[in-house]
Amino acid sequence: MGAQNSCASACTSGDKDSQLIFDLQSETSPVFQLPWDPLDVLSEDIFDDKVMAEKLPGAVCGRFKECLITGAPCSEEDMKTIADCLFAWARERGAIDFSHWFFPMRGGGGAVGGMLGAYKQDTLLDLDFSSKFTTKPMKACLPADRLFQGETDGSSFPNGGLRVTHSAAAFTTWDRSSPPFVLNKTLYIPCAFVTHFGKCIDEKTPLLRSMDAVKREGLRLLKATGLGKDAKTIYSYLGWEQEFFVIKAEHYKARPDLVNTGRTLFGKLPTRHQQGDLNYFAPVPGTVQLLLDRVQGVMLKIGCPMAVKHNEVAPGQHEMSPVFRVANVSCDSNVLFMEVMNREAQRLGLQVLFHEKPFSGINGSGKHANWSVGTDTGLNFFYPGKTEEGAKLFVTGIACLAHGLRQYNELVRCSVATAGNDHRLGAQEAPPAIISLYPGQGFEKYVDSVINGGDLLGYKAEKKKQATGCSQADPIEANVEDRNRTAPFPFCGNRFEFRAVGSSQNCNLPVMVCNAIMASGMSYLADLMEKGLSHRDAVAQLFKENRHVVFTGNGYAAEWRQEAAKRGLPNLNTTPKALATWSSEKNQALFEKLGIYTKEETLARQEVMYENYVTSLKIEADTMIQMVETSIWPACVKDLKVMKMYSSKAEVLVAAPEATKKGGWAPCGTAPESKNGNQEPKKTSGTRRDAYEAIMTETEQLKSLLQQLPEALAEEATFLCDVVKPQMERLRLAVDTAEGVMDAELYPYPSYETMLYSHHFEPMPRRK
Repeated sequence: MGAQNSCASACTSGDKDSQLIFDLQSETSPVFQLPWDPLDVLSEDIFDDKVMAEKLPGAVCGRFKECLITGAPCSEEDMKTIADCLFAWARERGAIDFSHWFFPMRGGGGAVGGMLGAYKQDTLLDLDFSSKFTTKPMKACLPADRLFQGETDGSSFPNGGLRVTHSAAAFTTWDRSSPPFVLNKTLYIPCAFVTHFGKCIDEKTPLLRSMDAVKREGLRLLKATGLGKDAKTIYSYLGWEQEFFVIKAEHYKARPDLVNTGRTLFGKLPTRHQQGDLNYFAPVPGTVQLLLDRVQGVMLKIGCPMAVKHNEVAPGQHEMSPVFRVANVSCDSNVLFMEVMNREAQRLGLQVLFHEKPFSGINGSGKHANWSVGTDTGLNFFYPGKTEEGAKLFVTGIACLAHGLRQYNELVRCSVATAGNDHRLGAQEAPPAIISLYPGQGFEKYVDSVINGGDLLGYKAEKKKQATGCSQADPIEANVEDRNRTAPFPFCGNRFEFRAVGSSQNCNLPVMVCNAIMASGMSYLADLMEKGLSHRDAVAQLFKENRHVVFTGNGYAAEWRQEAAKRGLPNLNTTPKALATWSSEKNQALFEKLGIYTKEETLARQEVMYENYVTSLKIEADTMIQMVETSIWPACVKDLKVMKMYSSKAEVLVAAPEATKKGGWAPCGTAPESKNGNQEPKKTSGTRRDAYEAIMTETEQLKSLLQQLPEALAEEATFLCDVVKPQMERLRLAVDTAEGVMDAELYPYPSYETMLYSHHFEPMPRRK
């Protein structure tokens, strides 16, 4: 308790909380240590249910909770009481400003890792309008109306045509189920973001609507089955596993491709990278360990239960993850985590890369979404349970999920379709682009049994003891089902893990789609039972109709692609292919039925996703050209000049803008002039000449293709994917080949080896 009081005092008396003051107790002590023990200040800076119950009058707190279930607005009196209480609590923690924090449809991309959230800072004050003076004095406060609602420009955010400059009003409204928190002297208020006409132009609002759909259809299903009779509401839950790379900030800033696109567009692998699995779960490098510890401490203080941190497979790659929470709160904390990571990395001279594939040739990064659905009474639709009720709910839940995954297979794929994720899906490091369901091999046999007339209670969810073969270690208790890391949607004991989510994505969209397809299965099953079909027969019908989405084999195998095609499962292996299906009639009908998107909102979201893809690819192509023309080609020229000094067979390639109509570069010999004034090119060494000439040939071809882009958005995306992107790969191959023979000191950018390893060998930062 003393540590908590000391910390609270420091936060209010100075700027320790905002600057996370360093531990400078001695000249040799490591700097940048947090001024608190994270386990002593758990959830100290979040205004969660526990704090509300302690601070608010009981009646106000009770009515607020009821509003969360019914959706009714709070009374004006209760709003004022809550605002006053929240203001006093925030001021105790040193808050000066407050912010409505929301999530525009910016998409992923990973160019700057913390760009998913948006907010402006408003000071915790207002004019005292009760004053008799003409010039009203100020007073510190949080007006109730400004807590619950705000207004901002909607036209400057991606909106798919739902907002324009001459019709731009948009509003933020507090997501009352996501607790406010204090960070950097600012009270953050998580919000939904809608237009003047109530159309959603953000990531959160569709998720909240999908949570309502799961609640509504889930309660209806429970009533039909007679299960969970005392449940008042149903929640969806999320636990995310965030992967990322960490490199030196100076190397990041020296790479235009990382700064502009979030990934390296050129780069040759070092001779040792991840072949020996040396990085996975190895000791974390010192500076990175300090970063992870600081981020963990900040997140614990603001109520996010960060529980895991470790090295990942690729060199320079790491992972952190929290304990699961209600889906919208967990999604909020993931965005905040990415922002905190960037801020803390900057203090240590590091940079965090959230792009799905920042380095070619080694593993990329994902954000596995561990998702589940359960009642307020503790029943879990994805946990076999120890009672007959739990067992029946488990098989019922998986039947609903199988229905949703099969009937809306393309929709699930769309939810993880981004330019960055295209580099990762199906690349022996992430699930394939084919969406299937892995409930376990034992459960697959049970599915066939139910289809053939078996009982709903026929599945035996038994954990078995497995001997270790040695006396020193106890036998292990194996899970009910084995894990399948090649599956996009595997069962993990009490949840399903959506493994295809990209590391730079906002979790809101993938989880919204998970909720939507689950609600569709709940609705379909409830329909069957309300029409008179028995519980067993209704579940059997869902399994029979959707049996072909269940697959428990190797998702990486080439044979699976052939088998999936026979089953009628789509293989939408690029983002443009996937996005073309987003606004299909069945998807629009699903969204409208569940109250998640109107037709207009569905089409707007599709336009935004197309725009994000097109923008990402065009920036990448333009950046490649700029890097070649301003740095890589001049390095080639210098390298050949150097080699000429040591070999009579070296030929120099120089800039000759006049040699091409477009002012590009062309190779030519530039040996010293002969006595008659004519240049006499010497014979060349083929390896270097061929490698360097190929760079400019491929660059000119890329520039030519960019002049041929179609105007229509969908056609432009397809052209970029099918025509421009392969040309970018050819250019990359040429540059990477050149890097392999060029004088290392002349190569203009930090190499893969330098970026991935150099920070591993530096001492911990110390006081200067």
